[in-house]
Amino acid sequence: MSTAVNYTEKKLKVIGTSPVRPDGVPKVTGLAQYGADFSLPGMLWGKILRSPHAHARIRSIDTSKALALPGVKAVITSADLPEQKFEYVGPERIAVNYWHMTRNILAREKVLYEGHPVAAVAATSKAIAEEALLLIEVDYEVLPHVIDVDQAMQPDAPLLFEDMITRGIEPAPTKASNISKRVEYKMGDIDAGFAAADEIVEASFRTSPVHQGYIEPQSCLARFDADGQAELWASNQGHFIVRTFTVKLLGMKTGDLRVHPAELGGAFGGKTVVYIEPVALALSRKTGHPVKIMLSREEVFKATGPTSGASMTIRIGVTKDGKIVAADGLFKYQAGAFPGSPVMNGCMCGFAPYDIANVRTIGYDVVCNRPKATAYRAPGSPISAFAVESTMDMAALKIGMDPLQFRLKNIAKTGTPLVYGAKHAHEGFAETIEALMRHPGYTKPLGKNQGRGAASGYWFNGGGESSATVHVNEDGTVVVATGSPDIGGSRASMALMAAEALGIDYDRVRPIVADTNSVGYTQGTGGSRVTYATGIAVVNACNKVIDELRARAALIWKINADDVIWEDGCARPAGKKAGEFEPLPLKAIAAKRSATGGPISASASLNAGGQAPGFATQFCDVEVDPETGHVKILRYVAAQDVGRAIHKGYVEGQIHGGVVQGIGWALNEEYIYDNEGRLSNAGFLDYRIPVASDLPMIETILVEVPNPNHPFGVKGVAEANIVPPMAAVANAINNAIGRRLTELPMSPPKVLAALDGGGGG
Repeated sequence: MSTAVNYTEKKLKVIGTSPVRPDGVPKVTGLAQYGADFSLPGMLWGKILRSPHAHARIRSIDTSKALALPGVKAVITSADLPEQKFEYVGPERIAVNYWHMTRNILAREKVLYEGHPVAAVAATSKAIAEEALLLIEVDYEVLPHVIDVDQAMQPDAPLLFEDMITRGIEPAPTKASNISKRVEYKMGDIDAGFAAADEIVEASFRTSPVHQGYIEPQSCLARFDADGQAELWASNQGHFIVRTFTVKLLGMKTGDLRVHPAELGGAFGGKTVVYIEPVALALSRKTGHPVKIMLSREEVFKATGPTSGASMTIRIGVTKDGKIVAADGLFKYQAGAFPGSPVMNGCMCGFAPYDIANVRTIGYDVVCNRPKATAYRAPGSPISAFAVESTMDMAALKIGMDPLQFRLKNIAKTGTPLVYGAKHAHEGFAETIEALMRHPGYTKPLGKNQGRGAASGYWFNGGGESSATVHVNEDGTVVVATGSPDIGGSRASMALMAAEALGIDYDRVRPIVADTNSVGYTQGTGGSRVTYATGIAVVNACNKVIDELRARAALIWKINADDVIWEDGCARPAGKKAGEFEPLPLKAIAAKRSATGGPISASASLNAGGQAPGFATQFCDVEVDPETGHVKILRYVAAQDVGRAIHKGYVEGQIHGGVVQGIGWALNEEYIYDNEGRLSNAGFLDYRIPVASDLPMIETILVEVPNPNHPFGVKGVAEANIVPPMAAVANAINNAIGRRLTELPMSPPKVLAALDGGGGG
């Protein structure tokens, strides 16, 4: 169910419609090619040996028995990969360290989590490869481990890295710890702000690591030829990312590796890194055969990144009339085995929707004996929002103010400074709150054991490097090639934007995702950047094609190109020549291409800035069973500023998906470890994501406040929607039972404990 709130006036031909998706038929008929569907003659099967320990030193690895097994063609360890320099590369918020990355691919000095890769085998069958793994002998010195973030920060905690000195502290500490980095942002005078408050609310919160839960495990096929040229077919959100990381980890030239994008069976940020691609290619290089690796579900859970768990404390000061005068946040995020949690994002996004004069956020990036944390849909922001938006609700209740009215009173507007130094440049947040306040469900009476909760969320959204090429065929159909893997409908949105720009029907556009040798460099599909950044590249390429079509029409008419305009898919004479010739449609010009200069094609590349952030506000109604502690979601309404919806159905789907994942994060999902640091629920039977019977109908409200920096007003829509749900559900539970739950997931045992007066965690 959907309601559109449209703040735009321009009428468009195809933008905003919901045509059939270009990848729909191949997917429903089973013809779509995912990572596991590729094969080559002479292909070998790769399997990875993984650590049974959470923390252990590797004394030695003996692969001789495995190599002697008939059918085994190669065994590799970290010794087969070149060592990498220890340095952080790229902007601090998303920096990578190849020294860490190569150790995550194949462990070197130590294993740092259960499931950590230790060695890999290539054999003529999966069965032989699995048997060979059992023959590899690893001598481990088992070490004490630490799982919890607060425990990992203690001075006497077991150290994952004996030489890790915390970055971000001056002067630098002299003693090693598990704290990789400290970050701090602040503006105004915190002490003065709290002194001016009539009420101060403070609370501590905890979240558990949760997995992205994609249905398709990582799979890839690698071929390394005798001339040093190589190819990869990979399930990944960015085949250019795969190329960049793989050539670096294997010591190759960038031009020697061609990466083909596969269809994706879900990702949500979890496939923005590499796990198996360098291993498969190293095995192929060693054997001279193509090598295929497919992870099992257990391997996905144990060794590919969940998002961080966190421990947080929030303090908010307000006046009696509802103005927030001070806010302080402490955020401790688990990075997993290697540094790189999204704690900076959490610090930057937590209070970002609000105009608060005095703000401070402090964050810690903490390693512990878990798989390395990876991006998950607005990485870092949902975690901090759970804490901030729960505390916001507590503050509103304390002064007797409606939670949405409280948020509306404190919204950030254009020009409002952000704690990390920038200023808001876009509107859209207020409109999401107002849309919910007008919704009839927001004031509908509730029954016994029922409660209503609201929350808001913020995400930066991305721009970045994108490329596109547009080809006009002789029959007037158009091919749009980009380098952006399609996860959330980008092929449809590219086709819609191309059709709108060219003035032709949607079904005359064929969008494709090209390999790394066939289109210009394009950053990965993440950060809600593709429809914005790659969309601009597509429109720019279309504009170049239009200029060429005008020139071809001028040649046919024997007039100056300046006297030709492009309108409604046709070249038309203008100026002094207006009306002298009948309009020439694209199809007619394309049919004469060989006589007017040859193929009609254009490319465009850019490093896009000017993206607008995502704002979302949501409310839900819940019913709590006092006997079991079970929480049932009765109603969910999600409003989001989407800029302008390019494919309306896909935009609604993105919001539905974020809400569903947020509900699972709120109520069910968590990593459970035993006393030995082993994951106890590495499968969908025990790691419980929501199913249809767990969910209500989710109503979306599409607020459209266009971004003037995009030809069609696009703002990224894929991530802001997962930011509010955990706090919205927590606030609704509090309203239902009068107990504040502060630890995720809010599972039945925790709800029962709260009802019994033992607190909610």
